[in-house]
Amino acid sequence: MGATILISISAVVSAVLVGFVARRILGTAVGWPRSIVVGLLVFFLGVPSAQWTLGQTDLIDTNAVVEANDAWLWIGLIALSLAWVFALGVAALVASEAIFPTRPLPNPIDLVRAALRQRKRTRRYLEILTIASRHGVGWLFHGGRARVEEQLSTSEERANAIVATINDAGVSFVKLGQVLSTRRDLIPEPYLTALSSLQTNATTLAWETVRAVIEDDLGTAIDEIYAQVDPVPLAAASVAQVHRAVLRDGTPVVVKVQRPAARAQVEADADIIGRLAHRAEMRTRVGRDLRIESVARGFTSTLVEELDYRIEARNTRMIHSTLDLIDRAEPSRRGVVTAPRVFEAASGQRVLTMDLVDGAALSDSVDRLATFSAEDRDRLAQTLMSTVIEQILVYGVFHADLHPGNVLLKSDGTLGLIDFGAVGIIERSRRQHMTALLLAALSENDVAATDALLLIVDPPDDLDMDAFRHDVGIVLTTEHLRTDGQGSIFTRMVDVIRQHHIALPGELASAFRSFATLEGCLRVLVDDFDMVGRALPLMPTLLRRTLSAKRMATDLQAQAVISLARLERMPQRLDALLSGVEKGSIGVTLRSDDGNDVSGILGRVTAEVASTLVSIAAVVIAVVLVIAGGGPVLGGSVTLFAVLGAVIGLFGFLGLLRIVRRTFTRPR
Repeated sequence: MGATILISISAVVSAVLVGFVARRILGTAVGWPRSIVVGLLVFFLGVPSAQWTLGQTDLIDTNAVVEANDAWLWIGLIALSLAWVFALGVAALVASEAIFPTRPLPNPIDLVRAALRQRKRTRRYLEILTIASRHGVGWLFHGGRARVEEQLSTSEERANAIVATINDAGVSFVKLGQVLSTRRDLIPEPYLTALSSLQTNATTLAWETVRAVIEDDLGTAIDEIYAQVDPVPLAAASVAQVHRAVLRDGTPVVVKVQRPAARAQVEADADIIGRLAHRAEMRTRVGRDLRIESVARGFTSTLVEELDYRIEARNTRMIHSTLDLIDRAEPSRRGVVTAPRVFEAASGQRVLTMDLVDGAALSDSVDRLATFSAEDRDRLAQTLMSTVIEQILVYGVFHADLHPGNVLLKSDGTLGLIDFGAVGIIERSRRQHMTALLLAALSENDVAATDALLLIVDPPDDLDMDAFRHDVGIVLTTEHLRTDGQGSIFTRMVDVIRQHHIALPGELASAFRSFATLEGCLRVLVDDFDMVGRALPLMPTLLRRTLSAKRMATDLQAQAVISLARLERMPQRLDALLSGVEKGSIGVTLRSDDGNDVSGILGRVTAEVASTLVSIAAVVIAVVLVIAGGGPVLGGSVTLFAVLGAVIGLFGFLGLLRIVRRTFTRPR
């Protein structure tokens, strides 16, 4: 009984010791369960291995009594045999870790929750694939082309099939499609036109549900904030619905209330959209050309952000501030273009309360506009154009989705902007480049326009500059002579950018889109409004505001302060440099493109290469020594070279295992 307990304790100690030593030798974490299993195998195979080794050396039967010299040789050979068994056990650990890497054991509760989420996601995933297959769009995810060639033979048919699939897939996909419909730099025709037809039709929520959302989000009773709320919604969409209301001080407002399940549905679908986009990019040429995976990733994060109405409230306040600055700079335009105020005390993450903009969308106001005089319509168009251009070029904050549905013709004959879920922001340096581009485009200077455009985009290394400049010039020339009022110089410019596979930053894509959609709004007001000709006279005034003497003086002062600070530090740096030269301690630091110090990386690579070569050399030397044999006989048939070969080979083998293990554990 005592012997059994002693053997068991020894086995456990051996197993733990093997796992600990294996971790130290390999230099990386190894799962303890498999380490213990391998340790037990080493323990139980060690004795038979040692007996076999001694049997091959003719030491067991040479003398009845073991001499002192032979005893030390026995101990050494037994230790060497056990060491090789241990090394083979470590090799088994490395192989198992390479095939099945160690992962932390999950919490059982988290495991159950993850399984439930996986089941729900799989069901939704299969539902979307079924919808896609029903409309003949399964080729986007599976790569098959049979039905496409037979029934969807044209681009228009494929575009319509994709739109039908998106409409049936639900709110997240519809919202994503609507966002994609504004990215002309990514989506070609006819897909762009088809996506612009997406609608988010939705049934209205019961008033009690809406009331509960308002009170939960604002943290107070609805009667404490509103004197009256119309239970019948003014409008309803798949994410939110809007109600008329009156604040307790008598201010008429609109209340935008998010549907309770909207965020959960969008967040659940975001992962599925990413997976579908990945498959589409991997398996289809269209997906690769559109870089659809990165596009989907960026847009799904934007969709989730838009569910936080505090962001929309911030956007609305910024637009309101730019309009106030424009009105102060030119009082004659005051009140012609306005944005609603946000009431912070009545707004939260899922509830947004704003001024009631009493009017109808431009797209629905054609009959009413017909009653306006030509001068009034022209004044509205001119003011809207100058306001938006000034927002983009001077202040860098603008409405990123300015279509005729988001511009309302108010009851007093002025214009009101609404829906600021998407707002573009451009930093000052890029605004200056945008101003140069617009000036060059309006004056039909293709060389300057191309140079300015290359300052604000990310051109590929293989860009054909002559062909790109030629295409830009063709757009400028043809658009200046176009008289049918159709199309836009900015949409055609974006088409050229896409055709040459140039990456356009998101904020600049928003600015180009706003210019293009602005033209659409202006032509609703005035059929033949010439935005190119009417914008050119504005540029000197905008340049004076962008490059005012006060701003230039402030810039010079800032640059002077920075330069002075650098000059003050120059003597210290020069003294440190000369001291380093004198002491011989000057070093060179290598940095990568992202600014990280790579000298340590080079040192580690050099060390790994050296250790790899040493380990290989040790194994080769060991093989040569064992095969060649020879040297003094230590006892029985054991020679010195054979023992040295076994020892050197052991260390070389362990070194190679360490390198292999570290290779598998490097992050991709």
